[in-house]
Amino acid sequence: MYRFSRSIYRELAPRIDGRDDVAAATAKHDVLDACEATMRRLAYDRRHFARPTRTLFTEIREHFPLPEQVHVYLVIDRYVELASEYLDSLPDEVVLDGRARQCPASTRKGTPCQREPRPGRDYCPSHRHLEETFASSDEALQPAHA
Repeated sequence: MYRFSRSIYRELAPRIDGRDDVAAATAKHDVLDACEATMRRLAYDRRHFARPTRTLFTEIREHFPLPEQVHVYLVIDRYVELASEYLDSLPDEVVLDGRARQCPASTRKGTPCQREPRPGRDYCPSHRHLEETFASSDEALQPAHA
């Protein structure tokens, strides 16, 4: 995901609006941090990250002049789409940082669950009811076809 965040930054850095050297350096640092945070969240929390393009654009748009805003949005959109396609192409058992997959649920004591989820699932067998809750709530929100 590093390459996607750095690609966004490299393409947008020359267009950052900096009135002086200190302001430009601060703006570049803010843009780089926002790009890396967005890609990290996209990699690890895709289910709860509905609009990564809009989130990143809203976070960094203040650092660009008004005529550059459309270009900034299009660049972000292109690289977020590429990152999403890359993540979709990975097998379910592959984790980006080399760690074993881990259930995102918590135990009764409040500690993170240590079990590994089944292939194609987000939760372990002990917490699979949490995944079914999300699926049933999504179905309840869908309009009924007459």
